[in-house]
Amino acid sequence: MSKKTSSLESFLSVQTLVLAASAWAIFALLFFLLFSVPLPGQERPEWYGITTYILENVAFLGASLLCLRNWRSPQIVSGRSVWLLIGLGMLSYFVGNLVLGYWELGLGKEPDVTPGDFFFLLTYVLLGWGMLLAVLSRQLTLTPPQWVIVLGILVGSVALAYFLVLKPSAALGSVPPLEQPAFASPPPASSSSPPVAAPPVAAPPVAPAPVEAAPADAVPAEEPDNSPAWAIAIEEFLAPFASVVLLFYVVGDISLVVMATTLLLAFWGGRFSLSWRFIAAAALCFYIADLWFLYAVYNIEDYQTGALPEVFFIFSACLFAIGAALEYDLSTRSRRTSRRRG
Repeated sequence: MSKKTSSLESFLSVQTLVLAASAWAIFALLFFLLFSVPLPGQERPEWYGITTYILENVAFLGASLLCLRNWRSPQIVSGRSVWLLIGLGMLSYFVGNLVLGYWELGLGKEPDVTPGDFFFLLTYVLLGWGMLLAVLSRQLTLTPPQWVIVLGILVGSVALAYFLVLKPSAALGSVPPLEQPAFASPPPASSSSPPVAAPPVAAPPVAPAPVEAAPADAVPAEEPDNSPAWAIAIEEFLAPFASVVLLFYVVGDISLVVMATTLLLAFWGGRFSLSWRFIAAAALCFYIADLWFLYAVYNIEDYQTGALPEVFFIFSACLFAIGAALEYDLSTRSRRTSRRRG
């Protein structure tokens, strides 16, 4: 039994986990760099979309398991509830990504709102709550320059969200102005020059040209939607909530970047600061990827998921995993050292 435990601990050592997460992030970056740009006039192949979902889901599932391992350990210094919330946030994103992948790849549909958005929004709530508890546990007292930094990040993130997401989405939802019809009547003739009547000329009779019937396939018929009835019903029910969901995404992104900045300021020094720097970097990567995704949806016509900036989602999960592994190693090693000294 002891041999199995020691072998498992060596397999889950901090060096192994950090190297595995780093290698996964590098592999994902190379994959996106090589295959994210399709050939001219072609779309990305189906295997590319499947692979991107696998890369994301494996990263978030692994990060969730490592965070929940910290929650189960009574030796964690930063608090078990913090890691429970962060682990559930990673797991919620994993479930939401599975639902979105089924909707996009399985059903071949791209609606504005899917059931997966519920889990994505829950991810923001859980991550923000967990990072807030981590900050409160430090009894943070910011200096005036640090408050200026946090306020600047808040104002900058709000401005970016407005100009990149909210303003384009409002423009798409506005009613276009009425255009002047091409068959407008000509202006009336000037009254200064009276019209001169021309003598009538008899035109020779012309036989009417035969009128050909338009082919039946002149107007392309819309392809029938072969999706299940329950999926269509869910889309119709969720469609009116698109603007509300978008607003929640924007608020969640702004909250994440502010919390990440506060984490960097709160855990800048000290023995346990390294793991929380990775957590803050993970939140920033998540913010970058999600802000790009929202920008692309409302600014790029016929946008397909899997563009290069979306690799930051995978970076975020890998950084969360590294932060969790470092926190577990520092906490357990600190307790072992103190027990040995006692």
